[in-house]
Amino acid sequence: MPVVINDQTYYRTAEVCRMVGISRNTLFRWLKEGIFSDVEYRDWRGWRLFTAAQLETVRMKTDRVIAISRRS
Repeated sequence: MPVVINDQTYYRTAEVCRMVGISRNTLFRWLKEGIFSDVEYRDWRGWRLFTAAQLETVRMKTDRVIAISRRS
């Protein structure tokens, strides 16, 4: 379930992974590679929170990986 803070909607790691169809390991690897410029939002437990724009960035990266794999 998305979290709303100061009228901004955020998605947790598990939600992002489920919505775009990737594993947590893949998402964390992409984070380590720096596909996001600023994932500094965290909830009170320290869990990462992603904006809708960041979710779209993950979705575009996922679509790109799928498109490349289909060419092979």
